[in-house]
Amino acid sequence: MANKIFLASILTSTALVGMTLVASAQSNNPIKVGLSGPFTGGSSSMGVSMRDGVKLAVDEINKAGGVLGRPIQLIERDDEAKNEVGVQIAQELINKEKVVATLGFINTGVAQAAQRFYQESEIPVLNNVATGSILTNQWPDQKVNYVFRTSANDIIQSAMISNEAVTRLGLKKPAILADSTNYGQLGREDLTLALSKLNVKPVAAEKFNIGDTDMTAQVLKAKEAGADVILTYAIGPELAQIANAMAKLGWKVPMVGSWTLSMASYIDTAGPNGDGAIMPQTFIEAPTTPKRKAFIEAYHKAYGGDRMPSPVSAAQGYDSAYILAAAITQAKSTEGPKIRQALENLEAKIEGVVTTYDKPYSAKDHEAISPNIPIMGLVKGGRVVPAHPEDLAGDKAVRVKPKG
Repeated sequence: MANKIFLASILTSTALVGMTLVASAQSNNPIKVGLSGPFTGGSSSMGVSMRDGVKLAVDEINKAGGVLGRPIQLIERDDEAKNEVGVQIAQELINKEKVVATLGFINTGVAQAAQRFYQESEIPVLNNVATGSILTNQWPDQKVNYVFRTSANDIIQSAMISNEAVTRLGLKKPAILADSTNYGQLGREDLTLALSKLNVKPVAAEKFNIGDTDMTAQVLKAKEAGADVILTYAIGPELAQIANAMAKLGWKVPMVGSWTLSMASYIDTAGPNGDGAIMPQTFIEAPTTPKRKAFIEAYHKAYGGDRMPSPVSAAQGYDSAYILAAAITQAKSTEGPKIRQALENLEAKIEGVVTTYDKPYSAKDHEAISPNIPIMGLVKGGRVVPAHPEDLAGDKAVRVKPKG
């Protein structure tokens, strides 16, 4: 009898040791987070900047002890700005890599195609750059939503673009030039609606394809229609061709468009022809606060250069990593539903580069950026500067989302 009791004691002790070792091993396992975007191709300046901003934040978080005592491990994938590749990556990150969340999506079309897999799997995804207005409301009939955003959506941007052109500049005959992607065409629709609220109708609306290198025909039609301003929804390389076509025709009117006019691929490809372009920006690479100064210095120390390829993408990516880390910490879990609930009820106030996030989300609102946060930027001498410096003066330097 004594031998049986002794043996049972040994087995129980062994089982407890085994359970302790398993728990210890699990507690040391990294927390896998997906990082998805176009790291090659025409959208790469956005994707690489976003990726580098996220990596910078994750390095800081891990050096400070990680999350729940565990390091964050980024699982990077290049979606090449292709919808079908984005879908494959989403499935791989969810089913093979077992990520607890994903940061990324640069292109609206890729996000539209791939996000449903995160929704179905109950895994949060934070859109860092994609701005299509529909993205945080793709499934209005479902009780919960796993898609969040840290960028300024196109409803916000289209209103700012229209206000800049019509109200601030006093121009009444806009022509809209947009690419043929979901991003361009959804943006064109938002822009047309925003203009209608100001009792203005476009005199022309032209589209083009990704990869087109000559926009002379589209620009000429806008000119012949009597346009006094060009409004754009596209990405950098093609936007540069619009500016170059205007120069080729000797036609100079203001160019106002979505935030992508700040991309390095626009500024560098257009050269002097690109100066004067105006666009909404959540972040301009200027040390207007101590947090922004530290971020800019850390970014260039890590990645070199004297100008971020896409400052907006880098800043929004950086902030998203801290938002996700705060949610996992609050949830005390890596389970998707618990992270989602924490994101919708964040208790921690997060000092970000773009803004200070104080309850940025709710169950009904998954947009961290409100209309009062972005300002208008201006391309000048190969860099983006505030179009209206007074917008960043004094206590306007940090604009915070209103509560309620």
